[in-house]
Amino acid sequence: MKKSKFSFLLILTLVFSLILSACNSGDDNAGDKEPADKDDATGEEVANVPQELNMLDSSEIPTMDSVLAEGSTSFTYINNVGEGLYRLDQDHKPVPALAEGEPEISEDQKVYTFKLRDSKWSNGEPVTAHDFVFAWRRAIDPATASPYGPYMMGGKIKGAAEITEAGAAKKEYNVEDLGVKAIDDKTLEVTLEKPVVYWEDLFAFPTFYPQNEKFVTEKGDAFASNAENLLYNGPFKMEKWEGTDATEWVLVKNPDYHSADDVTLEKITVNVVKDSNSAVNAFEAGETDMTGLLSSDIVPSYEGDERMLTWMEPVVFWIKMNQKNEALANVNIRKAIAMGFNKEDLAKSILNNGSIAANFFVPKDFVTGPNGEDFREKHGDLIVFNAEEAKKHWETGLKELGVDKLEIRYLGGDTEAAKKTDAYIKNQLETNLPGLTVKLESVPFAVRLERDNAMDYDLQFAGWGPDYGNALSFTDLWITDGGSNRMGYSNSKYDELIKAAQGELATDPEKNWEAQQEAERIMLEEDAGLAPVYQRSANILLNPGVKGLAIYNYGPDYNFQWVKITEAE
Repeated sequence: MKKSKFSFLLILTLVFSLILSACNSGDDNAGDKEPADKDDATGEEVANVPQELNMLDSSEIPTMDSVLAEGSTSFTYINNVGEGLYRLDQDHKPVPALAEGEPEISEDQKVYTFKLRDSKWSNGEPVTAHDFVFAWRRAIDPATASPYGPYMMGGKIKGAAEITEAGAAKKEYNVEDLGVKAIDDKTLEVTLEKPVVYWEDLFAFPTFYPQNEKFVTEKGDAFASNAENLLYNGPFKMEKWEGTDATEWVLVKNPDYHSADDVTLEKITVNVVKDSNSAVNAFEAGETDMTGLLSSDIVPSYEGDERMLTWMEPVVFWIKMNQKNEALANVNIRKAIAMGFNKEDLAKSILNNGSIAANFFVPKDFVTGPNGEDFREKHGDLIVFNAEEAKKHWETGLKELGVDKLEIRYLGGDTEAAKKTDAYIKNQLETNLPGLTVKLESVPFAVRLERDNAMDYDLQFAGWGPDYGNALSFTDLWITDGGSNRMGYSNSKYDELIKAAQGELATDPEKNWEAQQEAERIMLEEDAGLAPVYQRSANILLNPGVKGLAIYNYGPDYNFQWVKITEAE
């Protein structure tokens, strides 16, 4: 769920080179400590420094159920307390985790046989192949209503799409038709619909994590409702988390993790602070070691300060337009909205944090094609701010609808930064499109996800970070009735191009690339199916000295598995 390869390596270099002081610097006996031991790999002093990290997040955790998770906040903490066949390493590469080495792959590249390493759940039970089968079947079962199961598995895991389609049509289905099988406790066989070139990324994603059937079944509706109703098999476990309304949670090192000897951090305490000013005050007071993303009004004051880390993420924010709304089903109304606000001014004056205007939905500096060019090179900007053209489309659309004014609900976030952005867009649209009234509805992130799933909105400000290292992580969002579409967009030509990129063109890099670029052009330039806003630059404050924080391009935001707190300089 987030920056180019170059930016990612730069940030890692910065993070690894910084030295983070432990938060409890007010110890009266600090000067009496014996010399600290050195970390074997780095020579940094760590032994006598409390291995505890205090950090802030900007939202509550919507869910800790890997099958029901759909946002980067959930994925981040699920990734730190759980593990699947693969895991992203410090260099952002998927590597075997519960899988013992590389799988055996059939000649047609559709059948993968994994051997599992010895590992166990936090209740002492072994993690088996049956745990994967149970979790994957639960994720694809229409009765579960997993938002990511159908999206991540459809068209990839054999039988997934058919199960989803049958459920949608209220026809009979059998989750045992999904292409996953436990040959024995330590052998998992996965059958794909077709070759998938990014399969390692796929199996590192939290949706594909295992779950213990006995535990989940016994807990019933209480499963994943709080820390006590969860099992853990990752580097950490939840010591404290009271559920989705909790504004504080605590992770501690998991002694049963198979590679526990490589985990130095003992404790992570997270508090939710939605206001950047409050977060910065806590940071400067020494109450936290790491903030959430900073708002634009904070960033300029920390320019040149080594404690601020900045990187361009492959995360694009946009306005979704629900075509169940008659007005938004009109292409001229959609084009008017997509062209009707000054996103350059928004990025520079309102955000003012390094973010850039987005006239696209596949981000810059995310993936390169077979010719070595960035995905953006061919089409560049596809839908830009143009108040005059927006007004023309608006007037045409109103005539086609037989009305002279419209009131449209706008679903946005409840953080201070979100409210500023939403207020700016409201003002721009109402100014440039005479007769439009935008009704703002500011809600917490978890509520927005619920309403997105129910398509209970007209306009919705939302964003997307990639789930794997391929442009398909963006382009396959908008296929007709796709698991993450949820705005009623449909274009048969778009569907044809993306399904070809997922299918017969999967092993033809050049044609695959061209198909996806053309699909993006159709969706934005011809249909204005979406109103892109900006590509995000991330800025956080980190106290002098945490080593080994992994910041990811896709999936989880952070991994704390390799963090070490070192002696302050």
